[in-house]
Amino acid sequence: MGFDVESTARIGVDGMHCQSCVQTIREHVGALRGVSHVQVSVEDAAALVVFQPLHVTRQELRDQIEDLGFGATLLADDADLRQTVSVWIAGMTCNSCVRSIEGRISQMTGVRSVGVSLKDEKGTITFDPTLTGPEHLRLAIEDMGFDASLQAPIQDQDLLADPSDPSDHKTQHDNATGFISSPASQLASAKVQKCFVSVTGMTCASCVANIERNLLKHKGVVSVLVSLMAGKAEVKYDPDFIHAAAVTRLIEDLGFGATLIEDNAVTHGKLDLTISGMTCASCTHSIESKMAATKGITGASVALATKTAHIQFDPDVIGPRDIMKIIQDLGFEAGLKKAGFKSNLDHAEEIQQWKNSFLLSLVFGLPVMGLMIYMMVMDSQHRQHGGSMPEEQNLLPGLSILNLAFFLLCTPVQVFGGRYFYVQAYRSLKHGAANMDVLIVLATSIAYVYSCVVLMVAVAERARQSPVTFFDTPPMLFVFIALGRWLEHVAKSKTSAALAKLMSLQATDATVVTLGPGHSIISEEQVVVELVQRGDVVKVPPGGKFPVDGKVIEGSSMADESLITGEPMPVSKKVGSLVIAGSINAHGALLVEATHVGADTTLSQIVRLVEEAQTSKAPIQQFADRLSGYFVPFIVLVSVVTLVAWLAVGFVNFDIVRENFSGYNANISRAEVIVRFAFQASITVLSIACPCSLGLATPTAVMVGTGVGAQSGILIKGGEPLEMAHKINVVMFDKTGTITNGAPRVTRVLVLWEMARMSLRKILAVVGTAEASSEHPLGIAVTKHCKEELNADVLGFCQDFQAVPGCGISCRVSNVEHLLPQQSEERFLLPGATTDESSLGDAAVHPGEVLCYSVLIGNREWMRRNGHHVGADVDAAMSSHEAKGQTSILVAIDGVLCAMIAIADTVKAESALAVHTLGSMGIDVVMITGDNKRTAKAIAAQVGIRKVFSEVLPSHKVAKVQEFYFI
Repeated sequence: MGFDVESTARIGVDGMHCQSCVQTIREHVGALRGVSHVQVSVEDAAALVVFQPLHVTRQELRDQIEDLGFGATLLADDADLRQTVSVWIAGMTCNSCVRSIEGRISQMTGVRSVGVSLKDEKGTITFDPTLTGPEHLRLAIEDMGFDASLQAPIQDQDLLADPSDPSDHKTQHDNATGFISSPASQLASAKVQKCFVSVTGMTCASCVANIERNLLKHKGVVSVLVSLMAGKAEVKYDPDFIHAAAVTRLIEDLGFGATLIEDNAVTHGKLDLTISGMTCASCTHSIESKMAATKGITGASVALATKTAHIQFDPDVIGPRDIMKIIQDLGFEAGLKKAGFKSNLDHAEEIQQWKNSFLLSLVFGLPVMGLMIYMMVMDSQHRQHGGSMPEEQNLLPGLSILNLAFFLLCTPVQVFGGRYFYVQAYRSLKHGAANMDVLIVLATSIAYVYSCVVLMVAVAERARQSPVTFFDTPPMLFVFIALGRWLEHVAKSKTSAALAKLMSLQATDATVVTLGPGHSIISEEQVVVELVQRGDVVKVPPGGKFPVDGKVIEGSSMADESLITGEPMPVSKKVGSLVIAGSINAHGALLVEATHVGADTTLSQIVRLVEEAQTSKAPIQQFADRLSGYFVPFIVLVSVVTLVAWLAVGFVNFDIVRENFSGYNANISRAEVIVRFAFQASITVLSIACPCSLGLATPTAVMVGTGVGAQSGILIKGGEPLEMAHKINVVMFDKTGTITNGAPRVTRVLVLWEMARMSLRKILAVVGTAEASSEHPLGIAVTKHCKEELNADVLGFCQDFQAVPGCGISCRVSNVEHLLPQQSEERFLLPGATTDESSLGDAAVHPGEVLCYSVLIGNREWMRRNGHHVGADVDAAMSSHEAKGQTSILVAIDGVLCAMIAIADTVKAESALAVHTLGSMGIDVVMITGDNKRTAKAIAAQVGIRKVFSEVLPSHKVAKVQEFYFI
């Protein structure tokens, strides 16, 4: 019998002007299932709807009217639509608690009035039962950190009952109202648990709203918070009515993949503060004791020496601002601890240090290179005369001019140019690892020390021939390896620029407001964005950035979300719409309730994804790193084996050493000759191994390649993608800004000559002036086009401008005469053409005459709402452009429909050629975009792309790429 129950809803409607508006509302609302009668009054600005609550809700009726472009508000001023409930509240300590509860509960949908008594520990709330219920109100108070119950405390009930009569307690237990008198049972029912569920298959904000709306319909589900980017749902539930596994199944029943991540979870927030005003251990103990006694704080550690505090808390119960306020109330000053390390995206310091190292090594390395060439030539052509170091050129016995020059050039490089290599080698050895820096330092140090030792020994022995040294090794190695490191960090800085730009989109501060009844603003507070808490109401002015993810609770506007979806057109935002941190509010002030803050925002999730993409390593890269870890010890081992082997060979058969060590000093002993030769062979192994493919060639090639790519706008992650480039068989392009220009432009202006005899120039002058007052990207594109076509920087005068989000604009335009042709201008007449301009609605303007035009610009609904009929031919022209992914708007001047303007994000001139070139190379081209399906397919058709994935968010783009990767 419940299907015959009907209810009545009174809805306030703003924006109605005529009977056409009335008829539009009647037709669309009356078509809803369950609606039996609709009565609309322009004079009362209200609509009365009779409906069946089981088929349609009041909110759906209101949303339907809002979707038509009108403002809609549920009116519940009848006495029978109000109920009053008393909630007993424990934990209040002062009037600040009272004001906090009253302010928060008064903001809830359906609450008409609220009064809280600190003395009685009770709150009295009047509410609309069709919009909320007692249990939701009680849980909302508990979420603020207080204990709330819908029945009087046990001691109050005992005062009303006869203690000697046990039947009273039995009656309470069996009471049909469901109240339970057992304290343990009462606490169990009041305890709300939380679970996290991983959700797959979500593609847009509609999926989020679908999950939240449907889960909240089930008994026991208290609140639902879904993060689209993280692919995660946070659900609070009453375990007496539902459990976590059932929540997971409910999400699966909606068509999404769901996996329970964590049940009965407690979210842990972390806060690092700097505290001033502490003088002794008693101060730290005072703060820690207060923190321990505060509900929602799970741990606190205060250090007197550093004047810092590390606090762990449950963000569902308490927030950073609340914690700072508690500390300040104790008489101390608390502030956020600033990060003491520089951003890992800033490579300026590393670039400068490796540049300096390279230039220093180069200054001394070039002369060394010249001396090496001289030495090789002289040794090959004048060996019989002493080669490059003849005895007569010795400055001292055993010290030649060439070796002295090598020593002087090598020493600055070894000490200053190689400083950073020594630092990194030390850090590597400190952690028990041996990287390429260790090998470089080992080779250069041994070469330098050995050369110094043999040279000093030769001088001490007063040798006739100056010995062969390795002073040329350190400068040459440091030159090439420092160049590779410099190029590496330059490339990294370029590839990090995109991520740094993305992070700069985050707002730095936010305006947190306190609301009163009817969403009236009681107070405003400017806070840094890190201190915004979940549940805070944030005011976002026109042109401002959204500081957090949230839900609009007041106002309407448009938002630029191109950084998330790639869609260049703004998105309409009204009450109930979700907003994304970092996106830009257009023209209307909004009040937003924060749902995701800090690291949980969509922007933070995207930044995390990009950081992971830049730091993650492919299996082949990990294998190369492991190989490099074994390579260094292996080379050292080979060097030692070489030393030992030549020592053994020399002492067994000295003739072999004599054959391979020509030019040795015959005046020294055989043992010393063998040792010198063995050391030379061992150092040669180390020196040759340093500039190997792992240590120099590959990193240099990779970084040069990524640097050149970054200059062309191609971000290459590292060596593995370059190595795999020859295997590429699919290239995936984004749409906005890649295939298209990324900004809307006018593609066509169609003058409706049969309806209004008005010239194109006059239409452009009037339309350009009208849209110049608009902040909408489409309006900006139209104004730019009109100025270009009219070749004018200054247009006319616009007044009475009004913009209706989602519909269009209306205004009055004047002073456009200077843009129109004058009577005195020369005219060229064709034979037989009429000179009578009276038949044209666009007669020339006489000097001194000032005309004022009434202008309407917008979509079909805007024109119909203002009494204009859109004919079938005009509608077909608009539809043809819309089928290509373009936006069509209509123009009415002085009550006459006179033009249609098509606007679109145009394709880059070179896009089609690039797609054709890739296709001719046998590479498949795919377009993947966050834009809608119709626009995506239209753009793809223009450039010759056959495979398109539309309405795909960044996190899902990764999955799409992986699908092709594993095919």
